[in-house]
Amino acid sequence: MPDKKTLLIVDDEPVNLNVLRTILSDDYELLFAKDGQRALTLANAERPDLILLDIMMPAQSGYEVCAALKASSATRAIPVIFVTALSDVDDEARGLELGAADYITKPVNPAIVRARVRNHLSLVHLDELKSTRLAIVQRLGRAAEYKDNETGMHVIRMSHASQIIALAAGCSQSWAENLLNAAPMHDVGKIGIPDAILQKPGKLDSHEWEIMQRHTTIGAEIIGDDGSELLRMAKAIALGHHEKWDGSGYPNGLRGTEIPLEARIVAIADVFDALTSERPYKSAWPVDDAVQYIRNESGRHFDPDLVQ
Repeated sequence: MPDKKTLLIVDDEPVNLNVLRTILSDDYELLFAKDGQRALTLANAERPDLILLDIMMPAQSGYEVCAALKASSATRAIPVIFVTALSDVDDEARGLELGAADYITKPVNPAIVRARVRNHLSLVHLDELKSTRLAIVQRLGRAAEYKDNETGMHVIRMSHASQIIALAAGCSQSWAENLLNAAPMHDVGKIGIPDAILQKPGKLDSHEWEIMQRHTTIGAEIIGDDGSELLRMAKAIALGHHEKWDGSGYPNGLRGTEIPLEARIVAIADVFDALTSERPYKSAWPVDDAVQYIRNESGRHFDPDLVQ
């Protein structure tokens, strides 16, 4: 059986604590505090998964406790649900503005309390899964860079450049943020390319070049099919960032808007950073020269609308 989640219940009235104990004790581990200072101490020491907080308490109100919780990096991520007799809309608005996740008025309905607690814990779990998935994506991107003898800074620079290009092209903030987080996976397929080819100091022969090109399809296979927008975008980037606007790229010879937008953007950012970075086999280009190269390749390698 999985461990029970821990809730901190804060109320200066023992009757109210007992009501919530009766409603929640079967499903959760419970901690109790009768004042704000004790609540803050327990929150910092025990890191509960969720806090149910009264507002009208002596010495320190629930509003003050919530503000203190949200001001601390150790506790700001813990969801707070106000449980209070204050039913005015302005009171509720104030609580939500302070960072509370929800607001329940007394007398409480047991079914509603259980449902609200369960829902907010589920949201926390989803946020944790999203953070974990993002961390895995970033680490795989870094792994590919180390395989290719890079410092890992390339993926950071080109990812931020991709986000800037996306915003300049009119993409939404959320889409551009997904692109920022997916772009580090563009060369993850290099994990599957032999070191003798990746690190060869000279020009690749035709057979070696054919193997090198497989990093796009290997990358797409590593990422696989997933329902998340982030990984769907990462797969499209891994597979398509070496396609060219005129159809002369690889692996599928896609042309124009057949190439996913995210791959077209990353293609520009990737080449620009490669040109302006020093490598063992070349000096860094001046930025103006790199920009001119991108412009010269507009309509051939790169999407002309994005280049503009």
